[in-house]
Amino acid sequence: MDTIEVRKVESRRDKNIFLTFPWRIYRGDPLWVPPLLPERKKVIDPQRGKFFKDGYAELFIAWKNGRPVGTISCSEDQSATRSRGFGECLVGFFECVEDDAVAEALFKQAEGWAREHHLLRLLGTYNLDREESRGILVEGRDRPPAVYCGHGAPYYPEFFERHGFTKFGGDGVAYAVDLNLNRPEVQHMLRLADRIRQRKQNIRVRGANLADIDGEIDRIVQLQNRGLAHMADFTPYTRAAVEAMVLPMLDVVDPELVLFAEVDGQPAGWFPAIPNLNEIFIHLNGLRYPWDYLRLIKYSRYKTKSIAIKSVVVPPEYWDTGVGVLLFDEMARRAVAKGYQWADMSLTGEDNQDTGPLALRMGAKIYKRYRFYEKPLKH
Repeated sequence: MDTIEVRKVESRRDKNIFLTFPWRIYRGDPLWVPPLLPERKKVIDPQRGKFFKDGYAELFIAWKNGRPVGTISCSEDQSATRSRGFGECLVGFFECVEDDAVAEALFKQAEGWAREHHLLRLLGTYNLDREESRGILVEGRDRPPAVYCGHGAPYYPEFFERHGFTKFGGDGVAYAVDLNLNRPEVQHMLRLADRIRQRKQNIRVRGANLADIDGEIDRIVQLQNRGLAHMADFTPYTRAAVEAMVLPMLDVVDPELVLFAEVDGQPAGWFPAIPNLNEIFIHLNGLRYPWDYLRLIKYSRYKTKSIAIKSVVVPPEYWDTGVGVLLFDEMARRAVAKGYQWADMSLTGEDNQDTGPLALRMGAKIYKRYRFYEKPLKH
């Protein structure tokens, strides 16, 4: 009889199996972008991972007849616990062979871990990071994901729903925007932006000042928390969370494409774009082996065709001022001047009242949808 056992990751060998298990699931999948293993090793390391500044986690591997067949992480973000007044178990790094019994074993392990730590629900997926590869892909399998977005086996949503999980909040959606300035939708937006500039000269849009990165991070924390507080079940961003999102990209970011809006000198919006590095990463095999670094050298001068816009934040008090339109206008002009052909906008909540209408006004199309799941626990 087949036996399934879920065991905690403890040894160096266990960690290697945990991190490389996705290669078993996505072998031959042309849409999968292998994660960079050196970076993933940092994420799960309590000494180096940003999550562990205010949280704790354990990793698990499911084994069947001596072979690894699934992985899952269980964690508590203690800053979120303080904010909400109750604790929740964040599940992440969920990968599983197409075997319902394996999925059930992984979920039971997560439930037991959550009860052990007095947490009231399971929530996910989050890979020890509020931005990286969050959610379960439920729609959009015609192109690879953009940087910071994940992939997933098509049977994953069914596993979650079959085992008592329900949809949590609005889906995270990824928009694709054609950066052709001659399109009618874009031309309309450019004309509208010109009118706003003439009427409201107290609005300024600027690029990032990397010489004042600490000050810029302070402004981002403020804008994220002011601009997203209206969303259901919002958890305030900590400085550590924003640093984890921003600092890894400093070596590749173009500060002219990280836009800040100011009204009368006060922060009023944040609109950052980075090269869509997944166009490169998809060729690197996650830097799993030494010879994969030769591929990195080969692609080091590759110019990506797209940019990825990872946040569109305008506090509600500025929604009707034209700030959002000016940010979109300036980004489109600058990106086209630099030769980019299209822009990914991800992830934004499907219930985001500001981003969605602006994106659609530019002719954007939803090309991927990620779902978040919850499961309340009885104690």
